[in-house]
Amino acid sequence: MFEDLTAKLQGTFDRLAGKGKLNENDVKTAMREVKLALLEADVNFKVVKDLVARINERCIGAEVMKSLTPAQQVIKIVNEELIAILGDPGKLDLSGTPPQVIMLVGLQGSGKTTTAAKLASLLRKKKQRPLLVAADIYRPAAIAQLETLGKQLDIPVFSEGTAAAPPKIVAHALRQARQSANTVVILDTAGRLQIDEPMMRELEQVKERSHPAEILLVADAMTGQEAVNVAREFHKRVGLTGLILTKIDGDARGGAALSIRQVTGVPIKFTGTGEKLDALEPFYPDRMASRILGMGDMLTLIEKAEQAFDKEESAALEKRLRKGELDFEMFLSQLQQVKKMGSFSQILDLIPGISSIKNQLPQEVTDQQFKRIEAIISSMTLAERRNSRLLNASRKRRIARGSGTTVQEVNELLSQFRQMQRMMKNLGKMGGRGGGFQIPGLPL
Repeated sequence: MFEDLTAKLQGTFDRLAGKGKLNENDVKTAMREVKLALLEADVNFKVVKDLVARINERCIGAEVMKSLTPAQQVIKIVNEELIAILGDPGKLDLSGTPPQVIMLVGLQGSGKTTTAAKLASLLRKKKQRPLLVAADIYRPAAIAQLETLGKQLDIPVFSEGTAAAPPKIVAHALRQARQSANTVVILDTAGRLQIDEPMMRELEQVKERSHPAEILLVADAMTGQEAVNVAREFHKRVGLTGLILTKIDGDARGGAALSIRQVTGVPIKFTGTGEKLDALEPFYPDRMASRILGMGDMLTLIEKAEQAFDKEESAALEKRLRKGELDFEMFLSQLQQVKKMGSFSQILDLIPGISSIKNQLPQEVTDQQFKRIEAIISSMTLAERRNSRLLNASRKRRIARGSGTTVQEVNELLSQFRQMQRMMKNLGKMGGRGGGFQIPGLPL
């Protein structure tokens, strides 16, 4: 989402680094470029004005001017000020007697129903027992969607169709939650295409009946500054405790994420990073600031890897790699675990320094390349995956037809894979560790 902003800020910092010592004019020029980059990213004007003023004041002081590495000091100051406007990490407050209620509000189309399911899935991993409540009676598809998502996740959904009023549905759901020993109740409330009085009155009634511990606004980051206006209005009427920004993996300019906390005073607690039901992440201001500045986000990358990779399987893999026993069966298993971490482009964005060379990477280094490799391996028989020496000309033609690729592509993958096998065998002889191998076909 911040790709253009990151590129522009990095360009500004690179020009500063090329100057060595900085004077006041250098700083003013750089701050003008930073200001324009933020405004073009759709950041609220008042937020930009205050942010740049604070950065400028710190940059023209002794902290930068007398530094041996002034450009790095400027980046450090910008990073710290970005973290300041993004606020402290927002955490859910579920203390007190269960069941605790989380009330999700927002406009229609913001991804509220899907977010309710994602949040339930996330809380279950933290040993909570969630109950989803279909309280949007005006859009029957929302009820059906929540019930479908509940079945996929094996999480109970309370629904009374479209006949009862939402406050009554919520009261009945809370009674059911107490009987079933659910610890958290997540309310999927109704949205509209725009804010109106009947919707707000209904939300106030639902709040009065359920006494929620958290009232979270689900806001679509793609709507830009409109998301800020929506947050301000909802906060005024129902008293928000937090925000969930959805679709931040899209091509929005990112201004909402940088403005919404500062303008509303309400913390961002989660971000939706994709369509999968595990694509909801706690919001960490320092990590977001680091990504914006092209500095990567290794903590998030490590967390994703820990969630995606099976420890016992990885340990067994390492033992076999040390013995030089790598085969396509093992490789396919690892490739599928890498996919759990997200798209290839998302993983790249988390690696420090990669954003500056991302555009220089070969065109074939894409998610399509992952899919092509997986298709080729999946078109092999189990015997062929375990012994690639079986792959003669006729077998390669069959694999190419089955995977929608060419024999040349099959040969290229096979050649690179055999090089990797030799490398792993040599590492094993040298006593080296067998982890962290390069994926064949991805020249990184």
